[in-house]
Amino acid sequence: MRKRKFWGWGYADELLSAEEEKNIDSRIAKTFKLDEVETLPIPDIKDIELPESSLLVPKNLRDIMSDDKEERLNHTYGKSFPDAARSVLKDFSSPPDFVAFPNTEEELINVMDWCDEKNIAVIPYGGGSSVCGGVETQVGDSYSGVISLDLRNLNQVIEIDRESRSARIQAGILGPDLEAILKKENLTLRHYPQSFEFSTLGGWIATRSGGHFATLYTHIDDFVESTRMVTPSGLLESRRLPGSGAGPSPDRLTIGSEGILGVITEASMRLQDRPTFRSSCSVEFTNYKNALNALRRISQSGLFPANCRLLDSNEALMNGAGDGSNHILILGFESADHDKSAALKRALDICSDNDGLYEEPDSNKQDAHRTGSSGNWRNSFIKAPYFRESFTRRGIIQDTFETSITWERAHSFIEEIKTDISKAIEKISGKPSLVTCRITHSYPDGLAPYFTFAAFAKTSTMIDVWREIKLATNEICISKGGTVTHHHAVGRDHRPNGYDNQRPELFKEILTAAKSRVDPNGIMNPGVLIDPENKNIYNWLK
Repeated sequence: MRKRKFWGWGYADELLSAEEEKNIDSRIAKTFKLDEVETLPIPDIKDIELPESSLLVPKNLRDIMSDDKEERLNHTYGKSFPDAARSVLKDFSSPPDFVAFPNTEEELINVMDWCDEKNIAVIPYGGGSSVCGGVETQVGDSYSGVISLDLRNLNQVIEIDRESRSARIQAGILGPDLEAILKKENLTLRHYPQSFEFSTLGGWIATRSGGHFATLYTHIDDFVESTRMVTPSGLLESRRLPGSGAGPSPDRLTIGSEGILGVITEASMRLQDRPTFRSSCSVEFTNYKNALNALRRISQSGLFPANCRLLDSNEALMNGAGDGSNHILILGFESADHDKSAALKRALDICSDNDGLYEEPDSNKQDAHRTGSSGNWRNSFIKAPYFRESFTRRGIIQDTFETSITWERAHSFIEEIKTDISKAIEKISGKPSLVTCRITHSYPDGLAPYFTFAAFAKTSTMIDVWREIKLATNEICISKGGTVTHHHAVGRDHRPNGYDNQRPELFKEILTAAKSRVDPNGIMNPGVLIDPENKNIYNWLK
């Protein structure tokens, strides 16, 4: 297996070039008017000390429990900015005591039984790509220990129903492995979050993941037929059906539960035939209101493009997709059944009605979505996490937050968010910040703005500065009527000033009661979504 970075994104052998690192120094110095840019070295595993565990693993679990140093490091944090910051600062003061790698559901049940009996917190890991504090192992002083639960060995496609276009799949499978197996049957799940390479089916379901094909099949919810989840109190399994009106759906309790109720072990998923027809084009707008109106009309037209992503002019500039003078709408249609050029033409007519400018697409060019402005943005998007980790080593906070809002408030909401967050960052960091926006998902009734910012800090202050900015973004999104997260999940980081205020109080009581029933000792991912009863839970943002 290729080794993952315990301190950053991706594999240990994937690093930026010396030229790219030099360009980052130059960009930081110019943006923040610095004479010198301090850079932390990439941490060496030999320089990090981990506390030894006092837990005694029972004989029947020893073969699947690892205290390997690198595994413990990799399973201490997810991939958020503070996760990376603490990693490059070599702060691994609260690692998991052990990492569990069950090979079967029975072994998983044995692990959970032991943890339940001994009051050991269980953190379901997925692929470890959480950007909201969803998998970190610092849980407070109410537990005798903590394990990280990794289902990488439960990674099989159990069966494929080609006629119904569905498959029964184990939760630990990674995105690329799943698609490689489905491709043999000319099928695809067609769910591509940015973390696709390093995230699992179970993680997508547990966090209500959102993919990039984002105007029809948007969230993982749309693909789930049935789920199977192991809880400390037993098994929760729903029936595989295309639809059912038999009361509240049990799947809805599992989807988005973020590991607080149990561990998803498998799911039956709706699939699609692999697309063979593609049509795409990029459209430029000088006026942002016109661009938003075109996006709204396309979203309400019933055309359902596979990709309909709007970059504001600064977002386009920062990602090499434009020169900063125009806003860019990236359009893409695809089908396994029929040509989509007519759908693209109608969408472009809508853009023309709103003063959008474009070059006539070449119907013979199937890979147009990989070239021009669209291709430049795509390449920048894929590489963004690698650049972010280099900024982190220099103390510079490069981060994002996302939300959603209905159409009638879209323009004013986006502009107010940009202004208020820019002011908040300048007040917190002492230096101005540019906040850019792209629309990642659109619906007939609204849209999901996704904001990017950079903030000045030093390596010694970056975690405290980030904390204040995160609390501000949580509060501002909620106070203006948006959601604290559209598809990044809640975890621990989106609770203070955010989810705790957004969530109806009665629903909190319902969720707490459900957790008390299936997880009476509160061992499952404590501190995520809600606090278990009678436990002192650590949350470093509070």
